[in-house]
Amino acid sequence: MSDSEVRQPKSAAAAQAMAGGIHEPGFLPIIAASLAAGALVLALVASPAGEPLLLTLLAVLAMLGLFAIFGFVAGHIRIGERVRDDDLIRAFANNLDDGLLVTRRDGRPLYANATLAGMVGLTEAGEVNALESLFAGDPRAAAAYFRLERAASRREPWREEIEVASHGRPSRLFRVAQRPCSVPGHDRELGPMSLWTVTDITAERAHQISAVATLESTLERLDSVPAGLMEVDQRGVIRRLNATLLRWLGLEPQSLAERQLQLKDLVAPEGAELIANAAAAFYTTGESVDLEVAVDKTTKIPLRFFARRDNQGGLLIAAFRREASATESEAGAAEIRFARFFQSSPFGIATLGTDGRLMSTNAAFARMIPDGSSSTGSAAADVLCRFSDADTRAAVDAAIRQALAGTLTPTPIEITVGPKNEFSRRLYLAPLTQAKDAREAAILYLIDATEQKALEAKFAQSSKMEAVGKLAGGIAHDFNNVLTAIIGFSDLLLQTHRPTDPAHKDIMNIRSSATRAAGLVAKLLAFSRRQTLQAEPLHLSEELAEWAAVVKRSLGEKIELRIPPARDLWFVKTDRTQLEHVVLNLANNARDAMPNGGTLSITTRNVTERESQRLNHHGMSVGEYVLIEVTDTGSGMPPDVMSKIFEPFFTTKGVGKGTGLGLSTVYGIVKQSGGFIYPESTLGRGTTFRLYFPRYLPANEDAPVAQKAVKKERPQDLTGSGRVLLVEDEDVVRSFAVRALKRQGYEVLEASTGVEALEVMEANEGKVDIVVSDVVMPEMDGPTLLKELRKTKPDLKIIFVSGYPHEAFETSLDKNEQFAFLPKPFSLPQLAAKVKEQLGR
Repeated sequence: MSDSEVRQPKSAAAAQAMAGGIHEPGFLPIIAASLAAGALVLALVASPAGEPLLLTLLAVLAMLGLFAIFGFVAGHIRIGERVRDDDLIRAFANNLDDGLLVTRRDGRPLYANATLAGMVGLTEAGEVNALESLFAGDPRAAAAYFRLERAASRREPWREEIEVASHGRPSRLFRVAQRPCSVPGHDRELGPMSLWTVTDITAERAHQISAVATLESTLERLDSVPAGLMEVDQRGVIRRLNATLLRWLGLEPQSLAERQLQLKDLVAPEGAELIANAAAAFYTTGESVDLEVAVDKTTKIPLRFFARRDNQGGLLIAAFRREASATESEAGAAEIRFARFFQSSPFGIATLGTDGRLMSTNAAFARMIPDGSSSTGSAAADVLCRFSDADTRAAVDAAIRQALAGTLTPTPIEITVGPKNEFSRRLYLAPLTQAKDAREAAILYLIDATEQKALEAKFAQSSKMEAVGKLAGGIAHDFNNVLTAIIGFSDLLLQTHRPTDPAHKDIMNIRSSATRAAGLVAKLLAFSRRQTLQAEPLHLSEELAEWAAVVKRSLGEKIELRIPPARDLWFVKTDRTQLEHVVLNLANNARDAMPNGGTLSITTRNVTERESQRLNHHGMSVGEYVLIEVTDTGSGMPPDVMSKIFEPFFTTKGVGKGTGLGLSTVYGIVKQSGGFIYPESTLGRGTTFRLYFPRYLPANEDAPVAQKAVKKERPQDLTGSGRVLLVEDEDVVRSFAVRALKRQGYEVLEASTGVEALEVMEANEGKVDIVVSDVVMPEMDGPTLLKELRKTKPDLKIIFVSGYPHEAFETSLDKNEQFAFLPKPFSLPQLAAKVKEQLGR
């Protein structure tokens, strides 16, 4: 038995399987077949008819020989000794540095390589010693080997590091591992097996111990140097501090082990940021950075930092303490004070050399420039205008030249920075006093104006919307008077023309067009927040569930509608009909943005006071709100369109496909309800509208608040009796109203102003059952007229008619004043029904 084999397996097939392959000897049948074929060929050649066959055979053999020669020359055919697979695998295993051992489940060995044999030795019979003999002399080693054998019997992988001590020899350290293994196709013959690997790691461990000792010696020397040393990883966590810097900062060594200290925990925020930004540029510029280190935000130690980045993106920092001596000059003290002011300033400061390059920058400047680096040594114009247009670059170049020439530039320059020009900066430049050996020729200041510019844009947009709203409201009021007359006289004509009359259709077209115009005016009033709202407490989750069918019909089949229910939703108080218009308008806009289909989601939830404070929406006061979020997966809108979507008559649709009043109406209704609306859109991804309505706390009188208000049915019989005083300054409106009421059986008294109405009342000794009055009139308006009438007739009924909502004049009346309201434009049936409803007869 050789030194590389434990014992020969019982069968040749098993032995070859252990070597890594199985080969069947099939050369005997091949030899027999070859001899038979040769005899047959010789018999044929010996016959007279065999000559042609012989010639053919020779030609074939010559052709095969020729192909063989070409194949040999080309390298496709090689002649050499065949190596058996099992021999090759044995040679490979014997040359491994690790000892290999294959055992059965009961621990009997099947194979061991030469390396293992060298580790455990051989018996007198030439067989490999058992592996346990290597660890038998040491109780701890024997216990570790026992754990390995127990794991092998359980078919569990296991690994141990075992130290073996020999008498008179240095101890050796082995890494022993075992894992289950098997030979496919021979599981029944060989059974479960285990593969053991034994590695001598004595030299490797000695090298590690030596390296650690060298590192500890190096660290001890670093602790004694008179400079502070620090290593910081990519996350800003301090990995290592030497003893000198620990002493300067007043820290204990265990503080690094107890918690993860970060650079920002030791250095003031602006200093930490400056160190990180200046690290990459330090070795190219050779500029050091003077700043203050704040320990526990109380003690300040002036240090000079030198920093660079390592290969892993961390920081290697060296710090030198700057001690103030008694002989320090006043100029040196002033320099230190300036350095402290320079680095702690909340706005960016940089000095320019005579060539226009940045000489020194503070931490705030590093935050404000586009790439977040101080860029000392670079041209100031290149740093400031990296993403600016040509005009801005030219303005900055001119201002720098003026400052270097000693000319002050009092007017700041507005620049936008960032890859998408998303940040605004305000640049100031000033010359410095020129000296013969002065390195700095000018100083620049950089102020972050991003938030200010955003507020200015939002304020301008709000002012524009307010101005347009006032204009639209004024126009709508005047139009309402005209439309009231058109609709009213159309109703009068329809009463005198039957449907078979040729003029009936024309009158209907006139009335239909006037009604459509009244709808447009209502949208203008909604935008200007001057329409009449019938506010009532609403539970938005219930309302949306009720409107879902209508919204789904407006979207079509290609668009999926999702309205998840919301629990414990607060109440809001607004006009139910107008809120339905809001949801439908937003749904229609979403539909137009998804011509190929998509998803529309309408969700609701409560927004707490603390959450509203975190939202920080412009113009939105802190409080409790109910949020409606309408999100589509459409094409989205670019920023230039987003800034105009709420403007009246602005539309991106084709001619005749939209009035441009949909979103302006939404804006007005939400605002008039005391709410806020904020759109957000991304091109290619979709748009989201967030509507915030103030939470409403129902009072006792709103106890049945969850129940829908039942609308009073309009009486079918509009005739009545009584004396009506009609006060209206528009002649056409007054004329129509008088005729309409007289047709219904009422006695009507007329007045064009409030003063005239008082005279009519006095002339008729106050015998008037009800007053129908306009609100806005010359000389005396409607609310003033009501106050005067109450002096003599406190129980007199009155109906106000106006194109403005009643909230616009309610403040000028007494708190408990009772009156009815009819918005313009109104039709003949609406006027007659309102009067009959108030008189109750």
